[in-house]
Amino acid sequence: MTLRVTAPAAAQVRRRPLGDSAALPAGLHPVLRRVYAARGVGQPSELDLGLSGLLPPQTLRGIERAAELLAGAIARQLRIVIAADYDADGATACAVAVLGLRALGAAQVGYVVPNRFTMGYGLSPPLVELARARGAQLLVTVDNGIASVAGVAAAQAAGIQVLVTDHHLAGRELPAADAIVNPNQPGCGFQSKHLAGVGVMFYVLTALRARLRAQGAGNGPNLAELLDLVALGTVADVVKLDHNNRILVAQGIARIRTGRTRPGVLALLEAAGRAREFASAADLGFVLGPRLNAAGRLDDMRAGIECLLAETAEAARPLAKALDAMNRQRREIETQMRDDAVAMADGSDAVGVCLFDPDWHEGVVGLVAARIKDRLHRPAIAFARAAEAGMLKGSGRSIGGLHLRDVLAAIDVGQPGLIARFGGHAMAAGMTLPEAGLPQFEAAFDRHCRLLLDASALEQWIETDGELNAAELKLETALALDRAGPWGQGFPEPRFEGSFEVLEMRPIGADGRHVKYRLRVPGGGVVEAPDFNGAGRAVPAGSRAALVYRLGINRFRGTEALELHIENLQPA
Repeated sequence: MTLRVTAPAAAQVRRRPLGDSAALPAGLHPVLRRVYAARGVGQPSELDLGLSGLLPPQTLRGIERAAELLAGAIARQLRIVIAADYDADGATACAVAVLGLRALGAAQVGYVVPNRFTMGYGLSPPLVELARARGAQLLVTVDNGIASVAGVAAAQAAGIQVLVTDHHLAGRELPAADAIVNPNQPGCGFQSKHLAGVGVMFYVLTALRARLRAQGAGNGPNLAELLDLVALGTVADVVKLDHNNRILVAQGIARIRTGRTRPGVLALLEAAGRAREFASAADLGFVLGPRLNAAGRLDDMRAGIECLLAETAEAARPLAKALDAMNRQRREIETQMRDDAVAMADGSDAVGVCLFDPDWHEGVVGLVAARIKDRLHRPAIAFARAAEAGMLKGSGRSIGGLHLRDVLAAIDVGQPGLIARFGGHAMAAGMTLPEAGLPQFEAAFDRHCRLLLDASALEQWIETDGELNAAELKLETALALDRAGPWGQGFPEPRFEGSFEVLEMRPIGADGRHVKYRLRVPGGGVVEAPDFNGAGRAVPAGSRAALVYRLGINRFRGTEALELHIENLQPA
């Protein structure tokens, strides 16, 4: 099969299959009934996002041993050091671990986080040495560790106990840690395999509190106070929002909206110009998450962790402003790299796309891979030179039908030594390999992608929830959908389709890349519709446009108005 990519494939629009809504409450908004049913929600119990619906922690393999280790460390007043990761999930998991353990009685809790440019990912022997210098007697990994065989061995050789909490897929060999809690480790019966690293740590704290209660330590702290951070890390890590994760995220967003949140979260919202009263999962994923991630991508994630740990608004605000500035710098770097990558990728006949430029920034290659994946609807890996001489670091993103980490594992088996290190998920993975081996890796990656993806998998589709009639295309519907979240990965925000008359089109933004329309809607009303980055597909006033859009709410000076957020536009 020969497949050639000459330009971004035009996405085709299709409607999601209708689900069975018969058992859902009759009082639900009719559009919401359709939307829920199309996402597989068939029973009223699946709409309950109360904390009582969370899966019990006891079904997580290793969690009782983890609680025992932590309870013993608290009783003996051992020095506990959290080994964090340098993304938003790792930062929130670290903050949850530090705050939760302190609240549960640990007198000595600190953390270390690797510098991605000099230490790389996970609990490496150099990170263990840093923790040992900080006096660690018990090391707790968050959002990493399941692949840290050498790091765990180094810690134990130094007399340090190790508790691994992680959610990444396990490799062929598990580290010989004193305890491992990971829903994706072999033999774990926990029903949700989609917990983020911060979710795993939150569960470990609930098990620890239960153990301390059983030992007569009283009721202990209200761990729900940590759910704002759990929600932020869960959404930012783009894990599937199954029912269990939707509970965690919904509860965390509720706390943010009512102001019962960390000063650092409020400061990040303030720096981004967002009102906490209307915070949504989209704000966590596209506003706060990138600001935290910018620290780990460009500098040192300690700035992000310290922002989340800050106890007062006065302490949090300068850290949030610094993170906001880093994020602006990250966007500038990403824009240039993305433009370079598009020029490389357009016209490529690869099914598995690999891109490399010696001037690219190591911390931003994952974002570039994501942009190329979205543009071409192909698995993509972007590489940059690593601090280690002669080595490249790559970050990849995949499409449905191709498990990226499994492909890397297959290449590793077929060509031992080609990849120095790798890890990740189905949809995102990272690796390190010699620069001299890049042509060999490119060929192997493309070959595996061609074997696993047929022509239908490479077609790009936009799924919608159908059309809205005149009675449904109202502010009331937008408000109902807003209250019905959280929406996100695996539980997508509703998108609708329809044909509209264009009454006015005008460019917006300093660079003119964005467009705003005034559209005539069914029933004769008028609605505004922004199309961000839509200048290249703009249609003039007097024409008709076929849209895929989300319902939005324009809030201004105490008023609310319906607007359509355009995701795809074609001349009707």
